[in-house]
Amino acid sequence: MNPVDLALLAADLPASVTYVVVAALIVLVAIVFVIVVITYGNLWFQAYMSNAHVGILRLIGMSFRQVNARVIVQSKIMAMQAGIGNDPATGITTQRLEAHYLAGGNVPGVIRAIIAAHRADIDLDFDRAAAIDLAGRDVLDAVQTSVYPKVIDCPDPQKSKKSTLSAIARNGVELQIRARVTVRTNIKQLIGGATEETVIARVGEGIITSIGSSESHLIVLENPDLISKAVLARGLDAHTAFEIVSIDIADIDIGENIGARLQADQAEADTRVARAKAEERRAFAIAREQEMKAKVSENRAGVLMAEAKVPLAIATAFRAGNFDKVHSV
Repeated sequence: MNPVDLALLAADLPASVTYVVVAALIVLVAIVFVIVVITYGNLWFQAYMSNAHVGILRLIGMSFRQVNARVIVQSKIMAMQAGIGNDPATGITTQRLEAHYLAGGNVPGVIRAIIAAHRADIDLDFDRAAAIDLAGRDVLDAVQTSVYPKVIDCPDPQKSKKSTLSAIARNGVELQIRARVTVRTNIKQLIGGATEETVIARVGEGIITSIGSSESHLIVLENPDLISKAVLARGLDAHTAFEIVSIDIADIDIGENIGARLQADQAEADTRVARAKAEERRAFAIAREQEMKAKVSENRAGVLMAEAKVPLAIATAFRAGNFDKVHSV
């Protein structure tokens, strides 16, 4: 059926039927309008009064895109009220907020972090904050740590079986040290930078190296700040997500005299080696003595054999009649 036939058919219908169809359409539109108002009216009005600029159609589209419209609207309102929503450097738009939400990011956390950074005069835009958030880091905690540095123990008693670091000075005395490292977040290196475990490991290595290069443990006990300065000068926070503010030696205890114990062990080992060598020489002397005794016995047997041949020679001389010649000689 072509449009002309439909128009003719509609013209033939009674006017009451036409009124019913129009009324049904109006009722349907009214129902849809009421549903939209009930569902999105509060959010739209809240955004409108906050100058957040979120349209009703975009709110409806968020539902189809499986985006929590309330989270997006409240986040944008926070940005607008904080005075960073219209900043071109931050680039906080509704579309970008939706994209970060769909990527699995924490949209309110990112906005709070940007607001905190803005209040603390820290350079942090939306792109960097979103990247930090998607990388698995708590961007708000990073900003708070950058503003208010935190203290970490070295070694960390929660992650290490030992509560102190063990270092040995050149004179062989062991020192057991516990340090406290004050760090703040380095926002620029937060993505890809090493974590707290790396900082703790580097600081521990630096402390052990510095003590190991000291001539005596008394120098360390008298001036523990020399160790802190030496460790700070090594630049241990390179390529990490933190900046080391200070390293403080919290506690120093004197342990064992490892050098004396090692010397005693070495002396005992040398004594054992000397005893073994003396025992070896004694065994060699005993064996040599037995060898000489065997040679004496052998020579004695030779003498006895020679003596046994004398009577035989005399008898032979008698039989040959040469005894007188032998006697005359």
